[in-house]
Amino acid sequence: MKLAVPAFRPLRAAGMAACALVLASCARSPAPPAEPVKFIAEGRPEKLSEWRLMAASEGRLLLNKEVLPYTLNTPLFSDYAHKLRTVWMPKGVAAAYRPDTAFDFPVGTIISKTFYYPRDGSSQAVLATDDSGTDSALDLAKVRLMETRLLVRREAGWIALPYVWNEAQTEAELKRTGDQVPMELVSAQGRQKFTYVVPNVNQCASCHVTDLKSKKFEPLGLKARHVNLHGQLEKMVQAGYLQGLPAAADVPHNVDWRDKTAAIDARARAYLDINCAHCHNNKGTANTTALHLEIGAPANQHLGLCKPPVAAGAGTGGNAFGINPGKPDDSIFVFRLKSTETGVMMPELGRTTSHREGVELVRQWIASMKESCN
Repeated sequence: MKLAVPAFRPLRAAGMAACALVLASCARSPAPPAEPVKFIAEGRPEKLSEWRLMAASEGRLLLNKEVLPYTLNTPLFSDYAHKLRTVWMPKGVAAAYRPDTAFDFPVGTIISKTFYYPRDGSSQAVLATDDSGTDSALDLAKVRLMETRLLVRREAGWIALPYVWNEAQTEAELKRTGDQVPMELVSAQGRQKFTYVVPNVNQCASCHVTDLKSKKFEPLGLKARHVNLHGQLEKMVQAGYLQGLPAAADVPHNVDWRDKTAAIDARARAYLDINCAHCHNNKGTANTTALHLEIGAPANQHLGLCKPPVAAGAGTGGNAFGINPGKPDDSIFVFRLKSTETGVMMPELGRTTSHREGVELVRQWIASMKESCN
């Protein structure tokens, strides 16, 4: 009696086809770096990949496991660059919460900020759009990576390391002396040539040293009022990266400068806080100007209201006061924010273009003021 042989081959073929689809699906979803983040306690690694924070893989920039992305309510303006911000800490340590200043980060912390632009289609030009701060897996066909800056907390303190991405978008190399990249920016106003400037390590200190007397170097964005959104602080706690977080109602919060439902004063003060206050405070590198632009500083002459300049010259634009209430075009603030001239523009580092939308916000704020300098 001849036994019938089951038709295994078609089933096997179908199974193999299914496996092939799964494998193909996996291949289309690039994985983050396989090895864990590496904290390097000494030296200055020449390549960003040595830290294993992120990797450019199959057309995407992917973060390693336990590298936590975050964003700011109101970000610092940097020639319309977008920024992917991250923080990582080794297991067993956490930052201590502080209500007003940067959190107290432990040795081993690595903070990264990757600067990038949305591309203008297939051209080399980039788009002038404000930083949304929401993308954590960047599609390299749609963005141009510029640089990744690291702040690394070592035993001796913080060290700043700027890494510039190569043209192929596969690796970023250390540029301690900075770099300059010719760019073309496309906006509703047309096309604009500008130079993207990567700061050298000494220039990093000029902003991050927030206390001129102690020379203390600290992060700028990782303060409660800047990162208190989208449950980010709670996520830091869950990740083991933050301890001592108080009740939500007790955590300060800056508004988003783009939020037109918020009061104009809150929006403008948040903008000045992130863009200017790291220097313009009573301990900062610009304390001799007697301008205190932190969010909590009183709205008096130290904020610039009817305040004559410390020194006359090109930086005044012929205007008599930092802020001339009701008269934005007669105010030094607006003049210096609009300028792109070295020695005149403010902030004096971190940009070579003018932030039209930010300038307009400050103009509207000053125009809304009812006081008089007469």
